[in-house]
Order: sequence, then structure tokens, then C-alpha cells
Amino acid sequence: MTDFVTGFRARPRPDRTVAYLPDGGPAVVATHLELDRRARAVASWLAGSGMAGEPVLLLYPAGLDFLVAFLGCLYAGAVAVPAPLPLSGSSRVDRVDLLLEDSGARLVLTDEAHVAALADLSARTFDATASPDSWRPPDVDPRAVAYLQYTSGSTSRPRGVEVTHGGLTHNLEVFRRISGDVPVRRIGGWLPHHHDMGLVGLQLQALHAGADLVLLSPESVVARPIRWLRAISDHRVDWTVAPDFGYAWATRRIRDDELAGLDLSCLTMAVSGAEPIRISTLDAFVDRFAPVGFRRTALNPGYGLAESTLVVTCTARGRGPTVRTFTAASLAAGRVVPTPDAAGVPLVGCGEPGDMDVRIADPVTGAALDDGVIGEITVAGPSLAAGYHGDPAATRATFVTGPDGRLLRTGDLGFLLDGQLYVTGRLKELIIVRGRNLYPHDIEFAAREAHPDAGTGAAFGVRDADAGEHVVLVQEVRRASRADPREFADTVLDVVTRQVGVSVSIVVVRPGTVRRTTSGKVRRRHMRDLFLGGGLPALHSVLSPAVAAVVADREGKRV
Repeated sequence: MTDFVTGFRARPRPDRTVAYLPDGGPAVVATHLELDRRARAVASWLAGSGMAGEPVLLLYPAGLDFLVAFLGCLYAGAVAVPAPLPLSGSSRVDRVDLLLEDSGARLVLTDEAHVAALADLSARTFDATASPDSWRPPDVDPRAVAYLQYTSGSTSRPRGVEVTHGGLTHNLEVFRRISGDVPVRRIGGWLPHHHDMGLVGLQLQALHAGADLVLLSPESVVARPIRWLRAISDHRVDWTVAPDFGYAWATRRIRDDELAGLDLSCLTMAVSGAEPIRISTLDAFVDRFAPVGFRRTALNPGYGLAESTLVVTCTARGRGPTVRTFTAASLAAGRVVPTPDAAGVPLVGCGEPGDMDVRIADPVTGAALDDGVIGEITVAGPSLAAGYHGDPAATRATFVTGPDGRLLRTGDLGFLLDGQLYVTGRLKELIIVRGRNLYPHDIEFAAREAHPDAGTGAAFGVRDADAGEHVVLVQEVRRASRADPREFADTVLDVVTRQVGVSVSIVVVRPGTVRRTTSGKVRRRHMRDLFLGGGLPALHSVLSPAVAAVVADREGKRV
């Protein structure tokens, strides 16, 4: 295999394994050499079916079959399209329909167990009689599209990011280098394979680094997060990846009696990314699991996105998180001022830019901004994707020509300080109230901390007729809560309003009302549309006069 595919086929090792740990059953294990042979068989069949250069939709449960099919697509020069298995609800079915239409895939692959269930999609398995020895490496251009990584749809309709063979290889090497001079031995985790962090940061990174891989299903870990840490302990995993939610979930849901026999001293890299990283989450994880060997220096906060294949920056192995505290007023004004004051706002550094060129720009003019000034994070480098599949307008708007070449406008806000990248929020989700910059995730975090029965929240801005912006918080109350919705709303509003310093409207809703993407991100714009469209069944609402007027105006227009 040519080096620009994954670096795996050039050196598949018979002494390295991939193990999938199903719930309640024996581990399914294959060596890298066996995976390679199975992938060559898939590639041989795909090439013989005329699928070189064509999209192939991959609908697989967690396990080794997906990895074989994905590698087979790369080996054949076909364009893999990872997608969630559409068996868990209408939202997943709708998403797969969108991906099938957008990608133009005329072949859908799945495992034997799901062929019948996916008959309406004409899904099939590959021909098991195909010979791996008949496969011949295709002449693949590094600029050719390797796979379509569909975005989560947290702010818009999912888009197919065209990740190239060259971009994939470069980003795998960028990620590998955060381990420093000590090669990674074993990578383990549970993130879904259709998520960029689960695909690149977990599965493909293990193959690229020549490391063992230990996989669990996302559903099993969400149900019992101790399975994640038990797998790390039992298999001596030294590298894992998860979003902030994963570390918070493990801290809250793992019981004291489940810690018996757990040893996390083997873990030297715990990468956190894919969503805002909170120092409170990291501190709580360290405090909870330090007694069983977890070290703070093992934490590796990072920043990345599918449009850059995955990683942009990440804290190097062994350094631990860099945390700085800033005045709230300076963050609201867009020019940060560090402070030792405990009342300041702590932010976690996401690592130093290395092989990727990271700059902060004015979102309107594109002009470069000084260190410590909040602006749009822009990225340049070989890991950048080719664009969005079938969407030239979005490609032109996101992948722009900068003074030094091609540049990615990430849509994320942040700043550089002393070499570290700090991320503050999403440009499209920023709420500006009387010249103050408010970040939705800060409001949501304050709400969760305000009441023990507070669940997931979604904060967004609503504009009135005079173009003034007002804060609305859709807040779930936990399922087992016996709190009166009115008293709950008053308590949350009191705390949140004092912390953010502006008037906040609240809509209290049942658990499960706040929509999330497939990777767990809150769909704030979608919640805003539901709120303005009258599609939120509320247990109780407290709306400011301005927001109530906006709602009344919308209702009048609908009538």
C-alpha cells in the first residue's frame, strides 16, 4: 500500500491486534496482518465491481467489520462514507437518507447480521469468496478523496467533508507526534467509527502507529462507563480519546464499589476534544480516579475538526493541561486580561500549533489579530480537506485563499496566548447583548450548576424588531426530579442571571427535549427554530417582555 493511504498496509504486523469487546461475550480479535488480508479481499471485490472512485455507504455496528470495509474502500480507491447504523430511531434513519442522497452512493455495505434489516436500502455484504491475493494497489493521487466525513449538523444540515488520502496521512502523523519519543503501545476507546475522532483518533491512529487497538461500543459505555476504564486497566491501554462529556459521564456514573481492582497507571495519554473543554470536568476526573492511578499529566486537551481531517492542536504527552484564568469583562470585550483572581474565568489551553498553521483573524475583515484578542480561528496546512461534497458555495465560503495560500475558516472563536490556543465558542452561536460577548456553553454550564435536577440545556440568542439580542435558555429537568417547575425555573434564573449579568428567559422542558447531534453536541440553532416555531412543549416558561413580544409576533404571523 502506498504511504499516503494510512501507512498501515506498508507494515501490517502479525504481533499487533485489534480487539472488540462486546457486551457479555468473548472478545473478537484479529491481528493487523489478518485485517490487512481481509481488507485486500474487500478491495479486490470492490475494484472488480467498478467502484474505484465511487462512494460506498458503510452501515456497520461497532466492531471489526467496519474497519475491514473502510480499509477495503481505501485499498480499492473507492470513497468510503461512514454513517450511523439506522436502527435506533427515526433521527438516525432520516440522517442516513440524507447521507445517501447527498453522497450519491449506489452501494451500501453492512455486516451479515443487518442485511435483512437494511433491505430497503439494498444493503449487502461484500463477496466473501473474493481473493485478497488478486488485489493490486491502485495508482491513487494524494489529492484524491479517501472518504466523506459528514459533519454533525450542530449548526446546519450535515455536509460531507472530502478528506483526501494525503490529508489523512498527514493528520495521522500530526496526531502520532503528540506522543513524543515514546511510541504508543495500545489505544483504546468507545467513540463511534462514523465520528471523526473515533475514526481517525482511535481506529486509524492505532493502525498508523502500529499499536494494539481495544474497541468498545458507545452504547455499552454510555450505559456503564466503568466498562471504558475497566478495558483500559485490564488491557493496559496507554492512549484513549473522548469528548468532555465522556470524562464527565465517567466521573458521575461510576460507583465507588466499581473501582475495586482498577489500575489506570498505564494511561499516559487521555485526549479530550470535539466539544468545549472545561477545567472543572478535568479536575473532577483527576480527583475521582487519582486513587486508582490516574495522573493529571496524562490529560491531553486538544482542538480539531473534520475540515482539517481531525486534529489541529493537541497538548503533548506528559505535559498535562495548561489552565489560565481571565477576567470575565475582558472575555466579554474580546481582548483577554489574565488574572490570579479566583473569581476569574478559567480556560483550558488546547495545545501549541505545530505542523498546522493556526492564526486568529477578524471574522469580518480577515485581518490578523494580536495575541490575546478573540477572533475566528483559521487553519492552514496539508491536513485540510478538499472541500464539501457537492456544495461549491459552502466550500468557497469555508476554504478561502489567504495571503499564504489556502486557508480554513473554522467558524470557531478563540485566541492565542504564549503559544497556546484557547477556544471560546462558535462564531454563529455567539450572543451579543449590548456589546457583551456571551457564549452559550457558559450559560448552559451555569444552569447545570444552579440546581441538582438541571439536565441538558440549550442557550441561544433571539433578536427583536430593533435588532437587539436577548438570551433564551431551554433547560431540561432530570427525569427523577420532583422539583416544582416554577421553583426550578426561579432558582436557575437567579443563578444564571447573576453570573452572566443580563436578563435571561427560560423554558423548562422534559428530559430528552434538547436535540443533540450524533456526536453529542447540542443543536442550539435547531432548538432556537423549535422555540420560535412553537414546537417546544414547556413545563414552565419565564420570558422577558422583549422575548415574549418576539414570540407573539411569530405566532401572529403563523396565524
